[in-house]
Amino acid sequence: MIDKIYQILYLDLSTDLTSLRQLLLDLFCELAYKEGDFVLSSGQRSSYYINGKQVTLHPQGALAVGRLLLSLLPSDTNAVAGLTLGADPIVSAVSVISALENRPIPALIVRKESKGHGTMAYIEGPTLPEGAQVVVLEDVVTTGQSAMKAVERLRNAGYKVEEVIALVDRQQGGVEFYQAAGLKFQAVFSIADIQERWRQISA
Repeated sequence: MIDKIYQILYLDLSTDLTSLRQLLLDLFCELAYKEGDFVLSSGQRSSYYINGKQVTLHPQGALAVGRLLLSLLPSDTNAVAGLTLGADPIVSAVSVISALENRPIPALIVRKESKGHGTMAYIEGPTLPEGAQVVVLEDVVTTGQSAMKAVERLRNAGYKVEEVIALVDRQQGGVEFYQAAGLKFQAVFSIADIQERWRQISA
């Protein structure tokens, strides 16, 4: 099945967004989703693991991610940003696709620690006007804490951040956390979407 997915994505770059979403779901199931006994970055144990970078660093995966996330951005978005390392390929893909679609949107990468030299900056990328509207992107959301670090640092830099968009929501409190913080949140897939499709493919 995976060879067929690659062929479709490679040959037809104008695939409609509904079909593209289904193809991206299959890529997550084939490349990123595993079941077993895992310890997450939060310290929690889990019976499954999603390595989003297996998809976001894949050429066809990056193309699908860029097109789908660009379609979800508010019309007044001035930049996309995310916390390194998981968000790096995502914001880059969206920015490249935005240029191809004549809607250029810069990408910003938020460091976990400030740069140890030069400007000592937390944020890499073009300098935007104060009050610029920035949307934070994430690969997989569990509790929501990782993306919130990016939100806080972007706000401290003078940018306006009102929304977080993720590729996958693990449905473990992230939605409620963002709502409590006054942030809009949406995800391309829930973990239920991925698990249902994974079982179909694996059957």
